[in-house]
Amino acid sequence: MMRKAILLLAGFVLSVAVVAQPGSEFKASRDLIIKGASVKYHSELDLLVFQIDVAGVAGKTVPKAKGQLNGAPVLGYVFPTSLKSTDVAFGDTEGIVALAITAHPDFDDTPLWDENNDRDYKNDGVVWHTHWVVLQSDDRVPGGLSVKQFAKTDAVVLPPTNPGMPMYMDSPGYSVLTMGKQLKVLVPLKRIYEQKEFKYDAVAAFMQVNTTDAGKPMLGVYEVYSVLSGDLSLPYTVK
Repeated sequence: MMRKAILLLAGFVLSVAVVAQPGSEFKASRDLIIKGASVKYHSELDLLVFQIDVAGVAGKTVPKAKGQLNGAPVLGYVFPTSLKSTDVAFGDTEGIVALAITAHPDFDDTPLWDENNDRDYKNDGVVWHTHWVVLQSDDRVPGGLSVKQFAKTDAVVLPPTNPGMPMYMDSPGYSVLTMGKQLKVLVPLKRIYEQKEFKYDAVAAFMQVNTTDAGKPMLGVYEVYSVLSGDLSLPYTVK
């Protein structure tokens, strides 16, 4: 009887030990290994082209739907920048302003845009699309970062294209192009108040939505697959 109990306990401990960290299933994906990045200004078009080059196929790997908002997976290619929050139409707030290109099949947070062109504006979450976000350090999640939140009663300034969540997040609707190893985002310069002198980095990461645990952020980073600079130092400049 004792031996049976020990075996059962050992089986339980083993099952606990192999519980996967959120996002660990994508660690082997070459689609999330960033090999290069650039931000270039094209004067003839008056726009910036943000580009990421990966080891695999850019944008090919997307998360599977969980079937609910709480715990919903989010994959992202992210450009942390030295831009100010006011440069992307948020109010003045501390944090890292980042352009995030994300895919998440469980929800659609771009109500003004129909990314898959099927005339349904509410089913495009899994299609790669853009967000401006303000990131903050957050030791409540393994990735150490989360999108900055605010109380619904706070007087904050958000762009009119924000998706209505209590976070510093915008859905600007920039065009996203994936071509083999490359992912590109077209950002008209006027949309960021003519800012073309800033620093940036490039990151691929897994995020997760939380709507039930007050001890965790609403959208936190749980796994970082690659950081181009190696240390998130934002060493790159616009060309």
